[in-house]
Amino acid sequence: MASIKRIGAFAITGAGLMIGFGFGNGTDDAAKKNLLVNVAHRDAVLLADPATNYKNLCAGCHGEKIDMFVDRKWKFGNKKEDLIRSVTFGHANEGMPAFGESLTDKEINGLADYILNAIKNVDKYTKTATEPISDVFKTEEMTIKLETVAEGLDIPWGMAFLPAGEMLVTDRNGKFYKVKADKSLQLINGVPEVLAKGQGGLLDIALDPKFSVNKLIYLSYSKYKNVDGAVLATTAIMRAKLDGNTLSEQKDIFVAEPYSKTQHHYGSRMQFGKDGYLYFSVGDRGNEQGNPQEIKGNSLGKVHRIKSDGSIPADNPFVKNKRVSPSIYAYGHRNPQGMTIHPVTGKIWTNEHGPRGGDEVNIEEPGKNYGWPVITYGINYNGKPISNLTAKEGMVQPVHYWIPSIGPSGLAIVTGDKYKNWKGNLLSGSLRFKFLQRSVLKDNKVVKEEILFKNIGRVRDVRMAPDGFIYIAVESPGKIYKLVPQL
Repeated sequence: MASIKRIGAFAITGAGLMIGFGFGNGTDDAAKKNLLVNVAHRDAVLLADPATNYKNLCAGCHGEKIDMFVDRKWKFGNKKEDLIRSVTFGHANEGMPAFGESLTDKEINGLADYILNAIKNVDKYTKTATEPISDVFKTEEMTIKLETVAEGLDIPWGMAFLPAGEMLVTDRNGKFYKVKADKSLQLINGVPEVLAKGQGGLLDIALDPKFSVNKLIYLSYSKYKNVDGAVLATTAIMRAKLDGNTLSEQKDIFVAEPYSKTQHHYGSRMQFGKDGYLYFSVGDRGNEQGNPQEIKGNSLGKVHRIKSDGSIPADNPFVKNKRVSPSIYAYGHRNPQGMTIHPVTGKIWTNEHGPRGGDEVNIEEPGKNYGWPVITYGINYNGKPISNLTAKEGMVQPVHYWIPSIGPSGLAIVTGDKYKNWKGNLLSGSLRFKFLQRSVLKDNKVVKEEILFKNIGRVRDVRMAPDGFIYIAVESPGKIYKLVPQL
């Protein structure tokens, strides 16, 4: 397929020039035509006012309603001059780009005023009119009640399900809980020391396929070290034995290389395959030019595959090449934060964050290159192009992409009979827009989408549980809900 050159940059304007959620399958010509129409608007429309600039440039990370600025610690100062400095020069290690080259001084000044004035008007103590007023939601196919099964968390990042109706939950702040059958939280001791900064902390959780016998669990986390006064971090996988409310026999079975000063794009989702091997993602750590396409001694921007003890399967795609990291299963990824196994094919599916636009769903194939940043349907946060290509020979097209970015985290495929009209659908959490995305699949293409539970909170994880119910985890305040169909 011929490469498509990018036109301008993406924008969602107050006038509604990009209406709703644009999406496409990577091999769908009609979807690509829609993409070109959408991105062309960026060149035709000036950044009209600070509200539009905030929506286009800032909301993806800081919240559509300025809500993530409220009651937060301002690491780089909370005065206007501090905000102007941050917007102008950025904070690369925190994942914030510099906007000084894409916005004028007047636009930056207006954006700073807009943010500071909007914060004053945010009601910190009552729900806004757009937030749900009921725990019962009518969807296109059925009515669902969100039953609270755990609360009192901060950022519940991953979930795993134990016998007798109990659950394990990681909190990004470094705490690890067992959710008892009576919905109480019991702290588990023995977790690894994490760098709970930026996007780092205690991340995903997976049970060993033989957990009922060996009691082994796997935790992904941000491992760090001090080098010459600088704090460097990376993604690590720890295996440990769960003994009551304590972990023992802790061992890091994978540590990604190289370490980085940045504090974002850890990836960290895990999934055991039908082959019994552990698949997991490692993000590019914000260095797209140096990491995702480099496979010689570089673990970043990849999906990996290892045995449960950390050793390498003999049929890994690069295992015979001594110069390549042998754990690599697929590469060319940005920041995959959703991973699941297809119940029929056994294939590993992922979703990952694009920049502005270009969030993706992919089916992981051994040895394949998924293209980041050589090909992408997104642009940089500051409006500058990353690549003028969306396709290139030898690079895999996504099954699906979103424009604008929804900020996908967590991924599940609906199974069983409790949600008959959703069976086989793909569920993705949205961090940016605070909903659960339902994607209807046909021949591995998304043919329809529905937004579920709008404004319920930043959906960090979604899982199919052994009891046949869907569970979702939302952030700050951290809660876990069970989706209960209503007759």
